[in-house]
Amino acid sequence: MTTNTACTQPGCTGSIVDGYCDVCGSPAAASAAAPSAAAPSAAASATGACTQPGCTGTYVDGYCDVCGSPAPGGGTAASGEPDALSTVSTVSRASNRLASTPLGSARAAQAGSKLTRKLGTSSTRLRGARLGAGLTHVPTIPAIDASKAILANPMVPEDRRNCPSCGNPVGRSRSGQPGRTEGFCPKCRNRFSFSPKLQPGDLVNDQYEVAGCLAHGGFGWIYMAKDKNVSDRWVVLKGLLNSEDPDAVASAIAEQTFLARVEHPLIVEIYNFVTHDGAGYIVMEYVGGTSLKTLLKQRMAANNGQYDALPIDQAIAYLLEILPAFSYLHDLGLVYCDFKPDNIIQVGDAVKLIDLGGVRRIDDLDSAIYGTVGFQAPEVAEVGPSVASDIYTLGRTLCVLAMEFRGYQSRYIDSLPPVAEVPLFQKYDSVYRLLAKACAKDPADRFQSADEFRVQLLGVLREVVADKQGVQAAQHSASSLLFGTPGDKSAGLGEAAQPWQQLPSLAPDDSDKMASWLKTVSVPDPAKKLELLVDAPEQSAQTLLEVAEAALEVGPERYDMVDTAVNDLLSEDPWEWRAVWMAGLVALARGDSKAAQSAFNAVYGQVPGELGPKLALAIACEHSGEFDVAEGLYLTCARTDANYIAPSAFGLANIRTSRNDVDGALNALDLVPRTSGAYVRARRQRAGLLAGSGRGLPALAQAMDSIATLTIDPVDRANLAADVFRTALAEVQQSGPQEALRIDGRAATETSLRDGLEATYRQLADQAQTRPERIALVDQANEVRGWTLR
Repeated sequence: MTTNTACTQPGCTGSIVDGYCDVCGSPAAASAAAPSAAAPSAAASATGACTQPGCTGTYVDGYCDVCGSPAPGGGTAASGEPDALSTVSTVSRASNRLASTPLGSARAAQAGSKLTRKLGTSSTRLRGARLGAGLTHVPTIPAIDASKAILANPMVPEDRRNCPSCGNPVGRSRSGQPGRTEGFCPKCRNRFSFSPKLQPGDLVNDQYEVAGCLAHGGFGWIYMAKDKNVSDRWVVLKGLLNSEDPDAVASAIAEQTFLARVEHPLIVEIYNFVTHDGAGYIVMEYVGGTSLKTLLKQRMAANNGQYDALPIDQAIAYLLEILPAFSYLHDLGLVYCDFKPDNIIQVGDAVKLIDLGGVRRIDDLDSAIYGTVGFQAPEVAEVGPSVASDIYTLGRTLCVLAMEFRGYQSRYIDSLPPVAEVPLFQKYDSVYRLLAKACAKDPADRFQSADEFRVQLLGVLREVVADKQGVQAAQHSASSLLFGTPGDKSAGLGEAAQPWQQLPSLAPDDSDKMASWLKTVSVPDPAKKLELLVDAPEQSAQTLLEVAEAALEVGPERYDMVDTAVNDLLSEDPWEWRAVWMAGLVALARGDSKAAQSAFNAVYGQVPGELGPKLALAIACEHSGEFDVAEGLYLTCARTDANYIAPSAFGLANIRTSRNDVDGALNALDLVPRTSGAYVRARRQRAGLLAGSGRGLPALAQAMDSIATLTIDPVDRANLAADVFRTALAEVQQSGPQEALRIDGRAATETSLRDGLEATYRQLADQAQTRPERIALVDQANEVRGWTLR
């Protein structure tokens, strides 16, 4: 027998039933009595009482029938084949263990003072052509025929019958007799009823013909009906709060009529508000699909009672598709409040947001607050819901969908489990960083809009899909709203480019107040551009960023101006990650790789779906000796976007060369496609690796073959050929000739190799810049001439 307590929400007379108030729907207080802390075995938990705090449900097939949490027990770990180029464990690659420059509330004098920069995009532009954004496949789910969804024998289980006034158990069996579904509470004497108020055939509002019951919820029975005025379409009737009080019904209808103007293809449609026999009902669209909570239960049942999370790409796809609905609500000044897997339904290859009962105006300070333990943001109880609290519920929902999130309603009620405990976080570093921001304790540290969240979520999905496809599948690139193309400042510099010049530039903010004026400052000389920017008519965030960028390009004598611009930006907005990006660049330019690493790690945490910060952090980690982290980030970049293959390949090659992993370095350089401007450099570096590998004559032949068809500097080619011929000649003298093998077209014999080396020296002599250098090369050519042997 369960024990019920009174709701703690101000002004609410409800009781906690199954962990939630049966009147206002609020979750039980955190201090509610919890079941025994002893962890049951997996077998026992399949049928025992739920162990989540405040929940009175029971485990059915290993899954709570009230709060939906999995029973304690073994779960399935994330799986996947390692990348062909991967040589280090994912645990040692986690970037969250690195130091990070303080940002946001860690710097702000007062939390919540965030100044936001609007993304130049809308949910309409971001929406994919189908579920999965065209990047991944989500299995379709057939629609459920309305007539088959009607309950044959609508009955509230006895263990869920409690007095709506005091929470006392009512309607229970006695002496072998079934419990009453209607009567008066023996404790408070108030009336209770668990019988459907509407019967098949009832005509509500002279328009809606009741067909039967669909389900029982916090406001009583939910009914299926046919709209006799609109082609007998199926509709859903849901009772309103305090339906026994005519004045309360009128008030509730007046308060919720704003929902009727919510019209969005991803949100269940509210058709009408009606009364019948003194009770009020919302008339809604019937969505004949399957909720994600039900989908999780089905997967668990099919997995022999073991929790079976959705594949991470599928879970992200669901959120990507539903986020435009949140953008729409937020643009209307509304917050959803109570998002969770129960409230998103899939029908075919589409999804829809249902149950608008918790939706309220952002500026509403009086209405009851709806939320669910484990999903509701920690600040809601004190300051109320907001856009940021909706983002929190979205992040927590993604956690529950994509992993076995044990303790999300208790131990980790307002936090994430450590990376070391979650295989998903170990495998996908970006997923962890995304969820850490979405579910940050301070609302000012979260994504500030659904669009902002969706942009980063889409980037993470690309990474996840790319990881499954492998590096060789990275044939496509995607434009970023925040960054340009990597290497856009190192064009033509080749190996002479500084590390910071290999990174993408920040995309300009067209919403900045000085954006129009800045477009007129198109001076190619950075020094002259810097002078113009310093004398700008007015300073703005974008102006300061461009001052920092120009000063960085001028050189070390102007690095102090970068520091000043960064400090000014962060003083104005402690969350301005673009300033920290510039701080990372100037740290790289100064050779302070540790400071650069800390800065880029902070930027990564702010925009976890972007590749630019990952490449930057990889370069900084490579130079600071954090090779494992760097390698993981380089691999992510190379897999995900064709524009990032070249810089990532060179980084991987450098790291693996330092480990004496020649094969790994060669494989990395082989990633650079022929269409890349860095292809020649990659083949030249490949040839150099083979030439110095000590692997004998075949490797030397491969070295020259690597550059055989390339158009490269003649001196560079001749120097490499000289190295190869010298090494090959020594090898032949020691181990004997291999006449069938050709090295740069010459047989691997002493005579042929001497001829090749002599010709190469004379070629270099022709290109020599000074007379002494020319004479020295001619002397070397004469020393190896074939006639010296006779």
